[in-house]
Amino acid sequence: MYLIGLDVGTTGCKAAIFTADGALVSSVSREYSVDIPQKGWAEQDAENVWRLVQEALCEAVAHIDGERRVAAIGLSVQGEAVMPVDQNGRAIRHAILGMDTRTGEQNRQLDEKFGREHLFQRTGMPLHTINTLPKLLWLKQYEPDCWKTATRFLLYEDFLIQKMTGIPAISRCLASRTQLYDLLEDKWSDEILEWMGLEPGRLSPVYPSGSIIGEVKAELVEDWGLANRPLVVTGGHDQACGALGVGLTKPGLSMVSTGTAEVVEVVLGSPALNQTLEQGNISCYAHVAPALYLAMTLNHSGGLLLRWFRDVFCSDEVRQAAVIGKDAYDLIFGDLSDEPSPLLLLPHFSGSGTPWFNTESKGAILGLTFAATKKDFARAILEGLTYELKINLELLRKGGVLINELRAIGGGARSRLWLQLKADITDIRVAVPQVTEAASWGAALLAGAGAGIFADVTQAAEDTLKIVERYEPNPNAVQRYAERFELYQQVYPILADLNHHL
Repeated sequence: MYLIGLDVGTTGCKAAIFTADGALVSSVSREYSVDIPQKGWAEQDAENVWRLVQEALCEAVAHIDGERRVAAIGLSVQGEAVMPVDQNGRAIRHAILGMDTRTGEQNRQLDEKFGREHLFQRTGMPLHTINTLPKLLWLKQYEPDCWKTATRFLLYEDFLIQKMTGIPAISRCLASRTQLYDLLEDKWSDEILEWMGLEPGRLSPVYPSGSIIGEVKAELVEDWGLANRPLVVTGGHDQACGALGVGLTKPGLSMVSTGTAEVVEVVLGSPALNQTLEQGNISCYAHVAPALYLAMTLNHSGGLLLRWFRDVFCSDEVRQAAVIGKDAYDLIFGDLSDEPSPLLLLPHFSGSGTPWFNTESKGAILGLTFAATKKDFARAILEGLTYELKINLELLRKGGVLINELRAIGGGARSRLWLQLKADITDIRVAVPQVTEAASWGAALLAGAGAGIFADVTQAAEDTLKIVERYEPNPNAVQRYAERFELYQQVYPILADLNHHL
């Protein structure tokens, strides 16, 4: 039998089918849009996402040779997005996504009522527009008819589980990213729900990740071309599933995921709810692995900044790469100097992530002279992104979070130059796992645990992990970059007020 890891992100979904030892059998993706009806808003047609999820599943199943029997399906989903649904689980308005920033006023109300420190110490989530709580508060205040009509308010995990089984259910992992979940009492917060006037029954029941909720509906099994009715199992937040997929099962292990954005996840033995992390806007929530937690940092730019540089400044390299059949990034970053760039780049091209969460911050390039080259600019981008990484890692350490290894996944894990740069700037060993679908595999591991294929999901994650490369910090380079980092740390404070006026 096979396992399916269903990864449902902000702009696309992926259905990946694995054998029990982690071998990828097939992987099929679909893309979908994000609607921007007003400045700062970000919404999505969840019913269309469900349709495209089914398309991906059908195509992935069609690639199975022989009998198409799947033991279980696990879900890895984008966080914080919320949608009101009717009694049949059908969305009655578009989902409001995590990236939506309309809820500044609601956050001010929450700060006034509870205090940002109290909210963080109970829920692990800093005050921010990303959270589900202020989005629900906005719905109640600005769309009262929708608020009253909705049977439940779901995130993508419980929305899809209800579609597949008829039963709404959410993982403890994803629930703990909503700012509605009390980490200390381990349940939906009575204090918050009572203040909002939100009955607990209008949220889904919470289960540990890897819990069996039910079987896929018979009519869906027929539509998807399966020979049996797979179990549907709770999964969790996509970054947490990715962390499980690369074996982050012990405190001190961490993951840097470099895609469109760059995210760090660090494993904790207990919630880190101290003032240092709260002031740094670092979220703390339940891991999908049992009895563990995660601290998460975020840089909005990540690989998106590299794509911008490629598209705006590197048309020659793009054309040449097409002719010789290479990746344009290999030409752009292929022969950079080993020395730090003479330029300093602040990578806040879409505002800052942690620790500032300043949506008004902007990118900057400092140190330009007539001697500056495009290669200097290219290296400054990699360095600037990695200096941001170091700022967050140092903040985590200051907050008492142990970090002894970074496991790199995503597009950034394909660049040897950037991997060594991460090791040299952060002074932490960087390891590269042999996994191409970390979040999907994490969801599949949870599916296998629910189905009884794995007796221990933590052990299964460790047993199937293969590290293919390690990058150790170079002592000489560590010293050179430490000196540049001292300068970099001054850039944001100097420019923050100016950028607010641009």
